[in-house]
Amino acid sequence: MMYRLDVPTKRGVLLNGVLFRDTEKRMNDTVMIAITGIHGNFYSNPFYYNVGDTLNGGDIDFIYAQTNDAFCEIETMNVTTGQKEIIGSWNERFSYVDEDIEAYLSFVKDQGYEHIILAGHSLGANKVINYLSRHQDAKIDHFFLLSPANLTYMMSGVTDSEKQTIKNQVERGEGEKMLPFPFMGWVECIADTAYDWQFSEILNNVHTAKNGDFSQAEKITHTGALLVGTYDNFTDGDPSDFLRNLNNHMPSCKDNKLIFIEKTGHTYQMKHQELADDILHQLQEWRCA
Repeated sequence: MMYRLDVPTKRGVLLNGVLFRDTEKRMNDTVMIAITGIHGNFYSNPFYYNVGDTLNGGDIDFIYAQTNDAFCEIETMNVTTGQKEIIGSWNERFSYVDEDIEAYLSFVKDQGYEHIILAGHSLGANKVINYLSRHQDAKIDHFFLLSPANLTYMMSGVTDSEKQTIKNQVERGEGEKMLPFPFMGWVECIADTAYDWQFSEILNNVHTAKNGDFSQAEKITHTGALLVGTYDNFTDGDPSDFLRNLNNHMPSCKDNKLIFIEKTGHTYQMKHQELADDILHQLQEWRCA
């Protein structure tokens, strides 16, 4: 069964998620929270249905944890001001990472779950890396990184002229105004949001080069799993090597599990059930350890 979640952030914005839980049973003792990537909603990422249903079948609850950028724009409420707000990829700030993740963590902790798996897909995986590099939360048992994104590669098509326009607009104090062009060719957003993508290192934490800046990954003390499709086009190069490179920079690399789903891309086209089965198998392995 699916239940809508409205979880408040510290800034007051309500984030809309979905809890997969079988109401015919008591609450399971384990929950997996999946932090979404940019435009990572049910319509663009239907694999979340397979994951939720499959985990429920294995007596594990699942939360599709929509963050600020899950849609281009979507209406929500601010519980602090009592006013409606329009949020989305158009106005996300990377400084929202802690607030958005902690909104869902607070919910599951209040529910009394004994075991928490913090997962993220695409940019959501980068957010989990960033969060765990600064929070050694003993309530989180493991991480599960699903196809982290190579931001440098994603932004490789942004021209020097566009970069300068972003800088100029922010420096003029017009960061909250929309850019005159779609950032990266597909994200209609305010200048502040594009500035975070282009010039902030907050989420630019996974790289192709072995000597890239992995300072965040190097601070993660949790153990976990890393998964990617071997046709993923958000990695720049060989997705398998990309994932191994990230894992090699983690203190827990020898204890982490690497999972490769053959012949599928960033959203696991034609392999949704294989993805769900692999996730369930790993969570069951941890439960039995």
